[in-house]
Amino acid sequence: MEHSIQEVTFHHEPGGDEFVKKVIKTTVLLSVITIIELGLGLLMYAVPMASALELFIKGVIVILSLAKAFYIVGVFMHLGEEVKNLIMTIVLPLLLFVWFIAAFLYEGNSWKNLRNTYKGTPAVTSPAQQHVEGKH
Repeated sequence: MEHSIQEVTFHHEPGGDEFVKKVIKTTVLLSVITIIELGLGLLMYAVPMASALELFIKGVIVILSLAKAFYIVGVFMHLGEEVKNLIMTIVLPLLLFVWFIAAFLYEGNSWKNLRNTYKGTPAVTSPAQQHVEGKH
């Protein structure tokens, strides 16, 4: 007695009007987002602005870049058509990895600032500074 196992993924066969429409829609959407990103970058380069506004524009550019990345993965790598468990298997470790990087950068910056401002330890000086100060 044979048991048939159903396939979990979809077959992706290029061709047909639906595929062509999807490719054109994806190309136009990614082009528009890229043009907006380039426009914001040129605006930051050409126009002097306050640091808060510049930081806001950089944040918008990062969000647009992430949106493009997710759309590319969803459409061209067909992740958007997969089952939810497979998507979570890929996305959750990626989010943890991004969180680790942010946490390590924050902690490293905190350690650097603490080391430079703590008054209980002597300042580290280079051998050239020690020679100038007469501490050889």
